[in-house]
Amino acid sequence: MSRPLVAVIGRRAAQVPILRFSATLAAEAIGEAVWAAGGEPVVLHGPADDPLAELRQRLSSFDGVLLPGGADVEPSRYGAAAASQTTDTVAFQDDFDLGVTHAVIDLELPTLAICRGMQVLNVALGGSLMQHIDETNTLHHNAVHHVDVTVGSRLHAIVGTETIDVSSYHHQAIDRLGGDLTVTAVAADGVVEAVEHRRADIVAVQWHPEDRHATSDTDAALFGDLVDRARKRRDSQ
Repeated sequence: MSRPLVAVIGRRAAQVPILRFSATLAAEAIGEAVWAAGGEPVVLHGPADDPLAELRQRLSSFDGVLLPGGADVEPSRYGAAAASQTTDTVAFQDDFDLGVTHAVIDLELPTLAICRGMQVLNVALGGSLMQHIDETNTLHHNAVHHVDVTVGSRLHAIVGTETIDVSSYHHQAIDRLGGDLTVTAVAADGVVEAVEHRRADIVAVQWHPEDRHATSDTDAALFGDLVDRARKRRDSQ
């Protein structure tokens, strides 16, 4: 049986040591995690002038979508002035990721959004972000910490437990929650760790499940769920 096609939204890099020019990239761990779950990861290139209608058509060829982590979202996208801690924003990437987010909602494509991907989802739906989190009793910037999962949520059904350990690498987080989103996991300090769309087929997490997909059953389950949803969509067409 052929593997479901999962579009991994590419990250634009200005320079890569082994290439002469700029590149559209995806983290190796993302591809490995999707593959291990039974999916076929395909890095999606984003033309700078890709209109939403064409983006919808391109994405309709896929069975699922993965919105990965990346740089900070430009604060003007959610009506804020840039704080000193907000760095390395990429206008093109914001345009592309926001377009993809609107397209997957319109197409009802099975989607897993990770870290920046969850933040972009929130901004696309009218939410805002905290531009910097000060480390308190929970370390977010580069650590593993506990997350409490909401019983009865889709996430709870996926991971099968109320408390999980997650690999965290971020300094921004959801502030005002976007429309049609429900919080389904939080850290001990109150930082939103997961959301779900009330109508669209989207699960989003703040942590990086690709980091430990080979050793953590709950992280692997997120990719397994994405591929399972993608396969069911393909088979129903």
